[in-house]
Amino acid sequence: MSTCSSTPLPILTFTEKAKSLSEIQQAHAFMLKTGLSRDTFSASKLISFAVANPEPKTVSYAHSILNRIDTPNAFTHNSLIRAYANSPTPEMALTAFREMLLGGPVAPDKYSFTFALKACAAFRGVEEGRQLHGLFLKSGLDSDVFVENTLVNVYARSGWFEVARKVLDEMPERDVVSWNSLLSAFVEKGLVEEARGLFDEMEERNVESWNFMVSCYAAAGLVEEARGVFDEMPVKDLVSWNAMVSGYASAGCYGEALEVFNEMLKSCAEEPDGFTLVSVLSACANLGSLSQGEWVRVYIDKHGVEIDGFLATALVDMYSKCGRIDKAIEVFRGASKKDVSTWNSMITGLSVHGLGNDALEIFSEMVYEGFKPNGITFIAVLSACNHVGLLDQARKLFETMSSVYGVEPSIEHYGCMVDLLGRLGRFEEAEELVNKVPPDEASVLLESLLGACKRFGRTEQAESLANRLLELNPGETSGYVQMSNLYASDGRWDEVTEVRRKMRAERVNKKPGCSMIEVDGVVHEFLAGEGLIND
Repeated sequence: MSTCSSTPLPILTFTEKAKSLSEIQQAHAFMLKTGLSRDTFSASKLISFAVANPEPKTVSYAHSILNRIDTPNAFTHNSLIRAYANSPTPEMALTAFREMLLGGPVAPDKYSFTFALKACAAFRGVEEGRQLHGLFLKSGLDSDVFVENTLVNVYARSGWFEVARKVLDEMPERDVVSWNSLLSAFVEKGLVEEARGLFDEMEERNVESWNFMVSCYAAAGLVEEARGVFDEMPVKDLVSWNAMVSGYASAGCYGEALEVFNEMLKSCAEEPDGFTLVSVLSACANLGSLSQGEWVRVYIDKHGVEIDGFLATALVDMYSKCGRIDKAIEVFRGASKKDVSTWNSMITGLSVHGLGNDALEIFSEMVYEGFKPNGITFIAVLSACNHVGLLDQARKLFETMSSVYGVEPSIEHYGCMVDLLGRLGRFEEAEELVNKVPPDEASVLLESLLGACKRFGRTEQAESLANRLLELNPGETSGYVQMSNLYASDGRWDEVTEVRRKMRAERVNKKPGCSMIEVDGVVHEFLAGEGLIND
């Protein structure tokens, strides 16, 4: 059969433009009816779809098509290996490679090895990578920079840095990708010094090399070093700006994050993407900067950016933290797609605003729509019960989070329950929960219960808890402060003096509180006892 002349052009066009597995199955059905399914060229169009859409069902379907081709060629085999390498099950690429190796006259070529090695890097299969390395050396294929670059990446991502460096040093020809293959592995492993050393040694760099170094410093919280590299970059792209904005936001330098974003709008030729906007909204939320958050929302609407997933979550969080829970609900209801984080953000926002019953309704809606609550969900919904004193509902949620939803309670969940029980004067039940927690994690629960005892005038129990707190953490301020305040409220000034003396003897100092407020678009920070510290 002559492929090019006998294959109807419309079916090839339809196959190339397919956007779903069901459309590929329709094209395959047509080819089965017309006998084209065994034609290598026609079938290769079906298999190629899996490369761009490497979901497990799609790749498995492509595999079944390949097995029915009379004379598969290197391209069809390599397409399948590549699809598996990009899929959630990259180890299956080696099965496809083995079938190619053993199944017929078509021998693996340099692309086969490159894609198979890429799969090894994805699942840290260093032993499999070593075997492929040996096969490549025995294959008689010429040394190839693409194969060797992937080998460097396999060894480096698996932690075999000396072997990776040996491969790099022995390459007869290497390019910037060769160096980046090792650099990216150092960055991924958080090896800052090694990454910097290699970066300084590199024979050539591209924008990706610089981005790796900025990201490496930012991920380690070394934002000044990250900014230094960022400022030296000869060329910046969208990834560069995103790395710097998110680096500042992750390090809690929210003002700096917004400054870099404003620089980006003036200097970067590319438009901000969803990643940029999420980082900026996080900064706005943590600064309480509603005006700048609103600007981002206007930008999203103006540019037709779809509000789904992470972006919806970031907007809900920003509006909630900036006091506009009505806007948060509006975004939540209008989101084209929600994930668990979006639901969690909405429940948390309602909880913080004292709308506990509304938060419980959203939780019920979440479960009804098939989303599985996680640990953060239960912190939010238990906090909601806490804010409005819904003890029965909180007890039920705490009991069912493990038995029904498979979420084991953490210290945060115990904290919500202890705080609620303390607020309602259920001291015995609260202390029972505290005693179920390992001693090294109990401090925060003891502080919460101690505060409740003071409010209810249970001085004797409060004193016992304060002493227990001091025994657990003699170097922390909380126990001393709680004890001092307890004695002061009871007029026991000699004891207050003694506690203060012990603090001085132990060199324990209380850290001052800090608050921030936005005025006319400018965020001001205040430190207790010192007033305005920056503007």
